[in-house]
Amino acid sequence: VQLVESGGGLAQTGGSLRLTCAASGSTLDDYVLAWFRQAPGKEREGVSYISPDGSTYYEDAVKGRFTVSRDNAKNAVYLEMNSLEPEDAAVYYCAAREVFGTVVVLFIPEWYDYWGQGIQVTVSA
Repeated sequence: VQLVESGGGLAQTGGSLRLTCAASGSTLDDYVLAWFRQAPGKEREGVSYISPDGSTYYEDAVKGRFTVSRDNAKNAVYLEMNSLEPEDAAVYYCAAREVFGTVVVLFIPEWYDYWGQGIQVTVSA
């Protein structure tokens, strides 16, 4: 599975960006799809994920501001980011792991098998 992020760039504080992660090489119906981010000097941290059944999870820092969604027909996952804050500035990565049946999703980088190359999000004060 190859993942490619797009939609990053520069936004003002309070502004919005929409990230897209397009997949190729496999359909995404049975994948947990996640967004992580990494700021300079910090560890990679989870932002949000969406399970094959559409259930979602958000880290506290982004709850109420970010929305994750998926379109299996387009083989894509999205991250709508609103009310952006300078602290949201980072390289954002999408990640995927194929699952079968009911699983406990681990929101740590090591659990995911496929990664995009990352895309920069910059938020100006």
